[in-house]
Amino acid sequence: MAGRGLERIRDAILDHRYSLTEHAYEEMDEDNLDVLDMEAAILTGEIDQVLTVDPRGTRYVVVGNATDQQTAVGVVVRFVERDQLLVITIYEVK
Repeated sequence: MAGRGLERIRDAILDHRYSLTEHAYEEMDEDNLDVLDMEAAILTGEIDQVLTVDPRGTRYVVVGNATDQQTAVGVVVRFVERDQLLVITIYEVK
């Protein structure tokens, strides 16, 4: 499941079928990250957790590298429609 989930997530990023929550923007700003860092983390990362106990749907925690290839970034996402990805939050993994 995680392999197919990661493929779907990456496809949504590559096709620009995603949106970010206000919280994601706030957390990105707080950690000095940007949208390119989020995209890089998803495209280079792996699913760290699959969280299924949520009435709004399964959430995936993807951990990968920012564009600098040194900063570890966590991205929490879920699908809100069949192929539309919602980026819930983005943070530097410390």
